[in-house]
Amino acid sequence: MNIEYLTDIILLLSAAVIVVPVFQFLGLGAIPGLLVAGLLLGPSGLGYIENYDEIAHLAELGVVLLLFVIGVEIKPSRLWKMKGLVLGLGSLQVLITGGVVTFLVHKFLGLSWEISLLTGTALALSSTAFVLQLLTDRKALATEYGRTAVAILLLQDLAVVPLLAFVALIDAPQLSIAGNVFLALAEALLILMLIIVTTRFVLNPLLKMLVRFSTPEIFTASALLLVLGSAQAMETIGLSMAMGAFIAGLLIADSSYRHQIIVEIQPFRGLLLGLFFMTMGMSLNLDRFLESPVLLSAIVVALMLVKFLVLWPLLHLFGLQRKVAVPVALLLAQCGEFALVLFALAYAKGLLDEILFQQLLIVVLLSMLATPALEKLAYRLVTSSRRDVAAVPGTAVSGTEQDARPVILAGYGRVGRRIGRIMDLMQVPYVAIDKDVTIVDRERAAGKQVYFGDAIRTDVLRMAGVADAPLVIVSINDVVAAERVVSTLHSAFPDIPVFVRGHDRNQCQELVKLGAHYTVSETLEASAGLARAALLHMGAEASAVALVLKQFRKGYYGLINQDGRERAGRHE
Repeated sequence: MNIEYLTDIILLLSAAVIVVPVFQFLGLGAIPGLLVAGLLLGPSGLGYIENYDEIAHLAELGVVLLLFVIGVEIKPSRLWKMKGLVLGLGSLQVLITGGVVTFLVHKFLGLSWEISLLTGTALALSSTAFVLQLLTDRKALATEYGRTAVAILLLQDLAVVPLLAFVALIDAPQLSIAGNVFLALAEALLILMLIIVTTRFVLNPLLKMLVRFSTPEIFTASALLLVLGSAQAMETIGLSMAMGAFIAGLLIADSSYRHQIIVEIQPFRGLLLGLFFMTMGMSLNLDRFLESPVLLSAIVVALMLVKFLVLWPLLHLFGLQRKVAVPVALLLAQCGEFALVLFALAYAKGLLDEILFQQLLIVVLLSMLATPALEKLAYRLVTSSRRDVAAVPGTAVSGTEQDARPVILAGYGRVGRRIGRIMDLMQVPYVAIDKDVTIVDRERAAGKQVYFGDAIRTDVLRMAGVADAPLVIVSINDVVAAERVVSTLHSAFPDIPVFVRGHDRNQCQELVKLGAHYTVSETLEASAGLARAALLHMGAEASAVALVLKQFRKGYYGLINQDGRERAGRHE
């Protein structure tokens, strides 16, 4: 074993473990922390890692997996629900901001129009990972403020597809800039057609077979094979690996296996993407910044001001009030990780020289470092007005908005299906998770929001949207599995009420101890139903029977669910 590689890995992990928590504690975010950790270890810092080229090759897989996850998140159904903001506001933001920055880059730096267009459009993109993390921490994703920011970020993520194609075509001397742009858009449309055909006739049947006849480890290997195989295929035909991964994500965006596949990919994606940002930090030449710190800082301020001044009136144009428009424009004024990806790819192809590449990395890093302060200002502006309840994170929302958040059903067997039907009759949206692929396929064919996945795993529940759910109903017909799901939910999401079925009183008591908000005993309800039918058949009055059963249930459930009611009272 090469001990040098092991030493480098230990150094990288140590730097990340030390620096990133410090940056998060200071409110600066994990991505700037990783960049600075890499800077400290690289040639411009302590110089512990000088030859990082081979590490950079491994880190590229982090970008590949990031693009895969982004592709999964861009569901056609999700885009359609926010089509006005995504396709209208998001498109205008990218086109206008990219156009303005492109003109400024071409005028003041004297670059060709092709390189100026690539640079300007890349700088127009914001940090999806950074902004989503900030909104999640504020619990603001479901607010008007959060939804607007997410809609713009969705379009920016989608814009990465033609940009990746543009990088691959830009060095073709026989084509003009218009020809490059046209080919990039044509490739995007061709990719969309390929996605539709492949998903319908190849991918879903293959995944169904793997789920039925393979082990969990093989499913994990299949998920990685899907991503890396698509990436390698695109690399082979002259495009980028990142685009191939993005296509793989789009292939399963509406698949019933999407949650479980993302869960299998996430650990690899987190580690390798962190390594990518550290290699970007290691590639930074601090001397370039020290040569002209005032100029580079001024460029960052000017760039963020341009992005703000373009987005603010656009938000007004789409009917958003000032109390939302200004904070969203502030929140999205920074540059993002996709700019790093595009610049690194262009530099590797020789499209950017070393000096320009270093200056662009510094601009992106400085804008990211400024984001936490801008986010705090944006949050204060949002919360300064109490008139618009939907725009204030942390405040109570109206019944209509609350009802729009889907309930999570863990288990969609016989009991789960009946609960789902009752929810349908009451027009309450829900998302169900089940690991029986036969049930999942049957119910999705009937139009139900049922996904394949193991509800015991926290990440599967998180991908299903449990963090924003009003409550979770656990209807798994497995005593041990139900207890593990309840325990997992209580540990990871202690504020979310959990309703669960139990076999008898003893199991119900155990479920409450593990964190269940309320339990229902199967033996009691069966006994109560039989007793009620028998008494009514014998001529007893319905009101008297109902009163007796109510008192009986009260006594039976009283001790079992006492702890759950006390917890609910503390949360109210």
